[in-house]
Amino acid sequence: MNLRPEEISSIIKEQIKNYESEIETVGVGTVLNVGDEIAHVYGLDDVMSGELLEFPNNVYGIALNLEEDNVGCVLLGDVTLIKEGDIAKKTGRVVEVPVGEALLGRIVNPLGQPLDGKGPIKTEHTRPIESAAPGIVERQPVDTPLQTGIKAIDSMIPIGRGQRELIIGDRQTGKTAIAIDTIINQKGQDVICIYVAIGQKASTVAEIAERLAQHNALDYTIIVSATASQPASLQYIAPYAGCAMGEYFMYEQNRDVLVVYDDLSKHAVAYRSLSLLLRRPPGREAYPGDVFYLHSRLLERSARLNDEIGGGSLTALPIIETQAGDVSAYIPTNVISITDGQIYLEGELFFAGIRPAVNVGISVSRVGGAAQTRAMKKVAGTLRLDLSQYRELEAFAQFGADLDQATRRRL
Repeated sequence: MNLRPEEISSIIKEQIKNYESEIETVGVGTVLNVGDEIAHVYGLDDVMSGELLEFPNNVYGIALNLEEDNVGCVLLGDVTLIKEGDIAKKTGRVVEVPVGEALLGRIVNPLGQPLDGKGPIKTEHTRPIESAAPGIVERQPVDTPLQTGIKAIDSMIPIGRGQRELIIGDRQTGKTAIAIDTIINQKGQDVICIYVAIGQKASTVAEIAERLAQHNALDYTIIVSATASQPASLQYIAPYAGCAMGEYFMYEQNRDVLVVYDDLSKHAVAYRSLSLLLRRPPGREAYPGDVFYLHSRLLERSARLNDEIGGGSLTALPIIETQAGDVSAYIPTNVISITDGQIYLEGELFFAGIRPAVNVGISVSRVGGAAQTRAMKKVAGTLRLDLSQYRELEAFAQFGADLDQATRRRL
């Protein structure tokens, strides 16, 4: 077959015209320096804030600081495997955690990897750890009680499903005990419970898991553990990961969820460490300027959804540790202003043998009253007033023994 030169050129032009190039471009950068769980990467011009970066040896990091000439990112794996000059790749996605029924009864790290030696966890779904809180239209008022099983709380400081109730007090005053008792009390109530341990001792987490197992509460509970020995980056993402696991049950299965964050004081300390290492300007008590947003964006994800989108709920019990009973410190005041009330535990009451050591005078529940059952309202209606009158007369009695008959009778 003879082809003329002009035919050959037209065939080549047609081939070139119809050729589709399928070149995949991946943004890559070079590690400038690495240390203290932080890596600075040069060359990632179009990276997103909070994007997941892939390093050699299957180590990942989160881009937190977007600077003019480099990107500061926190590493989620073994820092010793990364060295200067290594290549960092963009992934185009944010951190996601596995979610679903397979996690129930398991102890996992904030990335959803098992820590309990019971084998791998097989799940079909994942959720990003950061997601937008439901809007006003998507919510409905809190009107269903969440019973803690502790009479002092259920009667005078009631908690509703979808509420955020802060548990605040000094160390060793029984804050975790209240949270664990609440989880145990959800047995048979069709409530999924998630316990997030941030900066706790590994032995403490093991004790809590053992106690939940003794009461058959692990069947409906997920424990997310970022112990004190783990990197600050994992402690930082732990509460968001726990919340994402709970949101799956709230949004996809329309169920009620209880999440305990134990505790957000250590979470703020971990975030402060990362921020200072990233050279962010420190503010009050050396915390970065966005430490309020750190907790508000987490706790605002708790809600009671309206019936049109399923009617599920996510209740949050954040825990804050105070120093010498000072509730006016920076982090306690921040979280008090975000939450719908607080249960204040006092060391003096604890050592006097009153347990749980709840100071009913300072404790308050702003929305839980609407969720109380009518029977409980009737019984507990005057309880707080009676208690405050008793405290007043008790203080009055210390001034002298000559009390009139009516006061003695009331005491």
